Amino acid sequence: MIEYIPGLAGVPATESSISSIDGEKGVLAYRGYSIEDLAKNASFEEVAMLLRDGELPNAEKLENFQSVLHKRYEVKRNIRQMMWTLPANGHPMDVLQATIAAMATFYPDAGAKNLNSAFTQSALTKIIANMSTLVAMWARISAGYDPIPPSKNMSYAKNFLYMSFGEEPDDDIVQLFDACLILHAEHTINASTFSAMVTASTLASPFASISAAVGTLAGSLHGGANEDVLKMLDEIGEVKSARGYIENRLKNKQVIWGMGHREYSVKDPRATILQKMLQDYIKKSNIVLSKRFEIALEVERVCDELLSAKGVYPNVDFYSGILYSEIFKIPKEHFTPIFAMARSAGWAAHWHEQVDHNRIFRPTQIYTGSDFRDYPTK
Repeated sequence: MIEYIPGLAGVPATESSISSIDGEKGVLAYRGYSIEDLAKNASFEEVAMLLRDGELPNAEKLENFQSVLHKRYEVKRNIRQMMWTLPANGHPMDVLQATIAAMATFYPDAGAKNLNSAFTQSALTKIIANMSTLVAMWARISAGYDPIPPSKNMSYAKNFLYMSFGEEPDDDIVQLFDACLILHAEHTINASTFSAMVTASTLASPFASISAAVGTLAGSLHGGANEDVLKMLDEIGEVKSARGYIENRLKNKQVIWGMGHREYSVKDPRATILQKMLQDYIKKSNIVLSKRFEIALEVERVCDELLSAKGVYPNVDFYSGILYSEIFKIPKEHFTPIFAMARSAGWAAHWHEQVDHNRIFRPTQIYTGSDFRDYPTK
């Protein structure tokens, strides 16, 4: 008998050297480097190179990579024109998936059969570079404004914020946003990464594979949970209402958004980092957030009391929505595209790793239909 494991939970699907998780200790590492060290010391560009190459770059290699990214920030005119033809209320993730897929038509020589060719390596870099431009462009176009051209002198994080708002952000904001990108850049074989790998295993182009990953991330059970956290906090409304709200949802077996993760039996290390970054920035800047943050802290306290025995703690989505909304002033419909923007670095690394030791994915099934039967005759 073949054992059926719903959702392939815990089933090893590949061997990978890109990232690792220790769910019992709350450790996430990229190529052996802890996420805490990377968020504190590295830039997103350094992390993208680490994920791609296996090692942190030296100063010269990093400068060259940054220069290449800057040159590839710009999006083809045809892609920009295509975006203007789409409905303004189109979901940003649908637009992102469509535009990444369309990019393949401009790079027909970038494919899995020539894994290490200049065309393919350039395409992988182009995807990471253009992700930020496409997300910022749609935020502007969907609001009826012309896109703001990318700067060729700004870091990845700074350039995105500049394209989104038309003003150069201050250094503290850039550093904060850069750390957010690092935290979301990679997370082992999650649904969207697996989607990219399955598509890559057919020797599809990196554009097709990462477009598939974007489509997978768009699902409500994967991306977008931080939007649901904000809705939940707004529904609670007051700190004093948190306990009753949580107890009622648990009684009715409803989800507590931003709580629990399949891989962690302790608090998600990314949630810990985000919470500290929020608190440090509040203290340094003396800004006053809405009631959401205090409500979130109370929700965590209540959930710690009621759910910690079951290994349910805050995940990365619990605080990220507050940070994006309250600090960066980003509309919630663009949260998941920013997630995709950061995760493109991990997807690109997994695409390359999959194709490098490829075997097409072909799982089996347990058939539950009718027994063999004859077609009825008159």
